[in-house]
Amino acid sequence: MSEVSRIDEKAPFEVGAFTKVFDPSVGEGQAWYVNDHCFVRGGDGQWRLIGITHAEPANPLDEKHFLHAVAPDLFGPWTKEAPALRADSSCGETHLWAPHILEHEGRYWMFYCAGGRSSAEYRIHLATSQDLASWERHAGNPLIVDGFDARDPMVLRLGSDWVLYYTATSAPDGGHHVVKCATSPDLLRWSQSREAFRHSKVGTYGGPTESPFVVRRGDRFYLFVCTNDPYNDTAVYESRNPFRWDESNLCGRFPAHAAEVVELADGRSFVSRCGWGQGGVYLARLVWADGARFRAA
Repeated sequence: MSEVSRIDEKAPFEVGAFTKVFDPSVGEGQAWYVNDHCFVRGGDGQWRLIGITHAEPANPLDEKHFLHAVAPDLFGPWTKEAPALRADSSCGETHLWAPHILEHEGRYWMFYCAGGRSSAEYRIHLATSQDLASWERHAGNPLIVDGFDARDPMVLRLGSDWVLYYTATSAPDGGHHVVKCATSPDLLRWSQSREAFRHSKVGTYGGPTESPFVVRRGDRFYLFVCTNDPYNDTAVYESRNPFRWDESNLCGRFPAHAAEVVELADGRSFVSRCGWGQGGVYLARLVWADGARFRAA
């Protein structure tokens, strides 16, 4: 990997060059892509990459299963396994988008977008696992129903509670692109959602608030969002309040679509990028200016 370099002189972080770590087309008869995804390390020490996948060209409404790949190291080599989960129409699932996985009390908890009968009524579901390979859906699904195309859940531990962030619009049928959040004491029962960030741009599908990821550093909270302007662009906003960011508090950006933040046990941090037509999943070093380790779910 190349040396880490600062993209924006005002940013409180530096991002290095991106290196491809996984190509979903290997072993396939045609090109495939990976979009919103997550990395998680299992109790066996193996890394898992789980995410949206489909053959090129992009066909988001036909993304019916989650990629599952395994590697001994974050940088590979990665081996494809059987899909982690397949869409189940009997559960109201029309497609599968944007898994986010955390470990809590000896179980793995996967939050994901399951589609819905209309873009104004998209569902966020939960499935749990003991081994990251076999998943059981929560009987109380959906956890949240919202629009437009409410999706891309990410969960942060905050004291004794949990906060679930997701992208949506200010009204279920469209409006300002926003990041919403809900809170829970147990990962199962969630409060009514509220806006945590509102962008000035108005629309429905896509927009500048996709793939929200929140990182806490001391008394500051950093909201990473994919802007889609251009396609490979992640903006980062700073706040002292984990329930409110403002567009004026932009503190940096870097060239990535659907970025996730990953920390290794040795304290090194990385950001990923992926997407339609991108040829796979990439990683780059993430170094914070204050030198402290980030805290995330």
